[in-house]
Amino acid sequence: MHLQESGEMYLESIFVLSQKSLHVRAIDICEYMGYSKPSVSRAVGLLKDGGYVSVDKNGYLTLTEVGQEVAEKIYKRHTQICEFLEMIGVTHQTASEDACKIEHVISDESLNAIMKHVSEHNK
Repeated sequence: MHLQESGEMYLESIFVLSQKSLHVRAIDICEYMGYSKPSVSRAVGLLKDGGYVSVDKNGYLTLTEVGQEVAEKIYKRHTQICEFLEMIGVTHQTASEDACKIEHVISDESLNAIMKHVSEHNK
């Protein structure tokens, strides 16, 4: 199953929430992303069917190995782009919002160049 931008956003959200709490539920995603319960329920179902998340009997969500890999990749893209934008003078709020948009479409080549630039200037 090929993930669309929205699927990547859900995986990233689950990843971020799982860093803050031992258990992540659909309602946590609703609150974090500001989406309705039916929207989150549908997305979680698609992610489950695609093998990206598992849901236990208590409704707790866990990223599968594949889901974890995708989530970490997207999160890394977000943080690197955000850091770069802040380095060039963009406010944190705007940098974070823009990174959310850019992280899904940026090429690996461009991202690698940004990461190299950030690394060189943080030495």
